[in-house]
This record gives sequence, C-alpha cells and structure tokens, in this order.
Amino acid sequence: MAETVAIVTGGSGDIGQAIARRLLREHDRVVLADRDIAGAEAAATEIGAGCTAFEMDVTDAASCAALASHAKGLGDLRTLVNNAGAARAVSLQATTLDDWQADRALNLDASFLTFKAVAEQLIAVRGSVVNISSVNGMGVFGHPAYSAAKAGMMHLTRLIAVEYGKFGVRANAVAPGTVRTRAWEARAEANPGVFDEAAAHYALGRIVRPEDVAEAVGFLASDIAAAITGTCLPVDCGLTAGIPALAATFSQSDDYR
Repeated sequence: MAETVAIVTGGSGDIGQAIARRLLREHDRVVLADRDIAGAEAAATEIGAGCTAFEMDVTDAASCAALASHAKGLGDLRTLVNNAGAARAVSLQATTLDDWQADRALNLDASFLTFKAVAEQLIAVRGSVVNISSVNGMGVFGHPAYSAAKAGMMHLTRLIAVEYGKFGVRANAVAPGTVRTRAWEARAEANPGVFDEAAAHYALGRIVRPEDVAEAVGFLASDIAAAITGTCLPVDCGLTAGIPALAATFSQSDDYR
C-alpha cells in the first residue's frame, strides 16, 4: 500500500512547520516545499521522521511541476496546503505595479499553479486542498495588494470545491489573524508591549499561535471534515467578530440604542 503524502508550501516558516507536525499524525510523509531550502531542510530535520524538504518557487509553473513529480514518487498525495505567502506593499497609495504583481503572484497565482500541478494526483485519491488565506481577505486591515490576493484565494478555494467536487476533491481555506511567529518576536524586542497592544483588538485577548492554524488545517484535511468543502474558517481569536474596545465604547455611549 502506497504511503500517504502531504505538501506544505512555505514550509520553512513557523506556521508551515506547525502544519507539518500536525499533518504527520495522519500522513506518512510531509514535504516542506520552500525556496529557502536551507531553512526547509533544517525544519525537516528538527521535525523528524517522515518530514522532508524540497526546493521550489511557488510562483513558477515549471517549479510546481517538479514538486508534483517529486510528490508522486513518494506515494499518494492526499493533502496540499498552500501556505506560502508574504506582504510587500503597506498602503494602496504607496503600492507600485511591481508591488501589486509580486503580492498577487505569491499570495494568489502560486496557489493556482501549485494546485493545477497536483490536481490529477488529488483526484486519484479524492484528496484535499487547504489554502492559508488571511483575515485581510475578509476586511480592510492594511497591505492592500496582499489583501486583494487573499480575497482572491478564498474565491479560488470555492472554485476548486465546486468544479472538483465531482471527483471527490475537497477545498477549504483557513483565515488566520495576527500569528505569533519569529517576525513578531523581533518586533517585541523593539517594543515589549507589542503583544498586549495587538491583543486589545481580539475578543480572546491574545493573538493566534501557529499551532492554532495547524489544528484548523488538520481538521479540514481529515476525514472528520469529509462533508466540508468550499468554506473559509477564520482562526483569528475573534477579530472578525468584532473589536472589544470598539464594542465597549458603543455600550457605554448615551447615544447607543
């Protein structure tokens, strides 16, 4: 019997590593696909048995095809997690055409290219796609090009769910809020109160951990979620439900009815 395989793009990062650890509970192998091959290899070594690294560029169709070929040689590809992503442009006014195209390529086009490269493998085993979107795709929280791309990723998720459902392929998205990664630890060195400041915007009084995202991915990729497709699950400690400080302001106002 062939071994079961999962691919996690952007696998060298904190979220990618947490997802890989979670998926190893139900998969024999997890491939950390990343252009930072040194980081991916170090992460794979730390995670241990069943986890390997593969160097690739998710924005390049030929590189995605190479990843697909590599995965096919390992076993049955059961899960694809499109996790690679980053934000470049901070404001719409400051966004250049290069910024827009770079953010779109990494945060939207890459998911399309990677899925298309492995679609036949997923069909063969009635596999699952989980796209890592963002609350930025659901509301206006800055980084406009990134946000527009993440909104597009949510719709791409629905397109895959509807068109490939007849083959038994499921597609869902996870939309994290602010996640406490190494990038935030660097900010905390400059501003020790940064986590408390961010937490004030979240109903649960904290920001998201990589493991929170990973558990959502594990659930959506598992047989427990066999009837769930075409949905986007916010993992945001309540950010999209409402801002506590704002709710408190309204509840204390004499003008509030």
